[in-house]
Amino acid sequence: MSATETTASTKREIEIEIPTEEVSRETDVLVQKYQKLARIPGFRPGHVPPSIIRQRFSQDIQNDVVDALVPRYFRKETERLGLIPVSQPRVTDLHAHEGEAMHFKASFEVMPEIKVEGYKELRAEHPQISVTEQEVEESLKSLQEQKATFSPIEGRTIADGDYAQVSLDGTPKRDEEGAKPVHMDDVLVEIGGKNTMPEFTANLRGAAPGDERVFEVNYPQDFSDERLRGKTFTYRVKVNAIKQKALPELNDDFSKELGEFSEALVERQIDVRLERGLRALAAQGMRSEDMKKMDLARVRVGQREQALQEVKASLLLEKIADQEKIDVGDEEIDREIEALAGQTNQAPDAIRARLTRDGALDRIRNRIRNEKALDFLYRQSA
Repeated sequence: MSATETTASTKREIEIEIPTEEVSRETDVLVQKYQKLARIPGFRPGHVPPSIIRQRFSQDIQNDVVDALVPRYFRKETERLGLIPVSQPRVTDLHAHEGEAMHFKASFEVMPEIKVEGYKELRAEHPQISVTEQEVEESLKSLQEQKATFSPIEGRTIADGDYAQVSLDGTPKRDEEGAKPVHMDDVLVEIGGKNTMPEFTANLRGAAPGDERVFEVNYPQDFSDERLRGKTFTYRVKVNAIKQKALPELNDDFSKELGEFSEALVERQIDVRLERGLRALAAQGMRSEDMKKMDLARVRVGQREQALQEVKASLLLEKIADQEKIDVGDEEIDREIEALAGQTNQAPDAIRARLTRDGALDRIRNRIRNEKALDFLYRQSA
């Protein structure tokens, strides 16, 4: 039996027949299963005659037979033909009757045939890049800030340079357009910091954990947050703790801690892009009921072009990796898992088990392989 190629080169249609004896065998297995579970008046559990089971549950049994055999034989037939489906099959012309062979048609998509040529002649520009000492210093300071730790201070009140861990409620002083109440839990306020409103510094300086302060804040017309710009808020602030920030030293241990990390997960085209976008909205405070009102179909359309480019790039890089015999060793996967374990403070074995369970380990391997293919192209163009 061969696959019929449709008008599109990536679409295939196959006809599959399942022998009568296989249909009967699967039916008998399901009848026995129904016997154990069926509760029919007049019969003890597990002792309902097969003939009654077949009569009472005929449609259910037939549906279960189809659900069991169609995917199994579709998979066997595509493997026999050397086809790799990239979509779920659309089943049509299904013939399924007890005591007869089952047959059906299945339409699906496969990977396109890709011919990659001329990539060894590609030449990329190699611009001269210069980095100033100031830029290096700023980057190092940024990395330090990302790795900063905050430890509690006890036995004294808040002073300049401390971080007050507070919860607060803010109410607009006047009924101004767009002004809404503000509530935040466990916010760190740098006392005397250049980005801290002076009113917070003045009113929280000298406070102790457990103290409450009530004061007004007048936001300037050019304030960065549009919701607060030009408005006056009355704040009730409770001090929960006093913290002190510590930056890591710029030494070899700091460099080793940073490491060289690649992304942990592959961008899985539209679905993953959409999922990532929704998570970002949730992190920004969007409520789930507002998300449900979104036109997700329209959002998906907007993601399609970028996802399509990602798919094309991935397919090309995979083909180049095949031709150049680029592979990913187990030690490279181990390094990736070690990096993820360090980022998430989890055991490497737990990370590996989760990635294997989610099917992400192969995606990581493919992503590293594509990166190596891209690096090959870059070096080839030099």
